[in-house]
Amino acid sequence: MIARFTREGSAALLNEQSDLEVAGQAGNGREAVNLAYRLGPDVVVMDAAMPLMAGDEATRQIRLHLPNVRVVALSMFEEADMAEAMRQAGAEACLLKTAPSDELLAAIRGTRVPRV
Repeated sequence: MIARFTREGSAALLNEQSDLEVAGQAGNGREAVNLAYRLGPDVVVMDAAMPLMAGDEATRQIRLHLPNVRVVALSMFEEADMAEAMRQAGAEACLLKTAPSDELLAAIRGTRVPRV
């Protein structure tokens, strides 16, 4: 199944999984960092293009202060430099938002690390 991952769509998909729980949702990069600090999740699903603070900078800050938190990046951009910037910032996986939902779930679970 091909799914377009929006924040609400991703949350709905994750909430259907018995082994995953959505702890919070952020509308911008700064909020994502603050929520990660406060909630201490196992995994953050980060949009590469976030308002107020870019996804790579938010990822860098999260990984700096919460090194055990895994980051899975989503991007609507197919350019390799966007995925590389997210990886350099500490994202363990980078997926296109149009990727099949099973790839996102596998990346979150850490069972397979897809690449853009």
